[in-house]
Amino acid sequence: MSFSDLFDSGFKDRNKGHFASIVRVALENGHLSDEERLFLDKLARQLEISEEEYAEILENPRKYPINPPYLHTQRLERLYDLSRMVYADHVLGPKQKDILTRFSLALGFTPGNVNYIVDKALSLLVMNVDSDTFVYEMTHMNK
Repeated sequence: MSFSDLFDSGFKDRNKGHFASIVRVALENGHLSDEERLFLDKLARQLEISEEEYAEILENPRKYPINPPYLHTQRLERLYDLSRMVYADHVLGPKQKDILTRFSLALGFTPGNVNYIVDKALSLLVMNVDSDTFVYEMTHMNK
């Protein structure tokens, strides 16, 4: 029995939505780099996205809704994934920051502090932090 079999279909749908969100970020420039493709392959395995689902999501990622997680920690984990994808090419242009800002708002971060959150997230990625450090630093950034 796989990990996702322990949960309802809503769990699987949320994973597909999360994966589709990351695919949208990756495809924003019109193509996937080798680094982005490797990241998507790894993430698809972690989220138990089948090859058929993977191909379908790549074909039309907007078909899947963005399902913002309820818990703040889960939002930060998704933000970490999205930030890594935006930073994958190591080019932090304004378009990439705008994309990450849009997805951050969709994840449930508020318009009043989303720019600060995105700037902090990208600065942590520049320092090459892991997921746990990212979540800790983002949780404690105002303290």
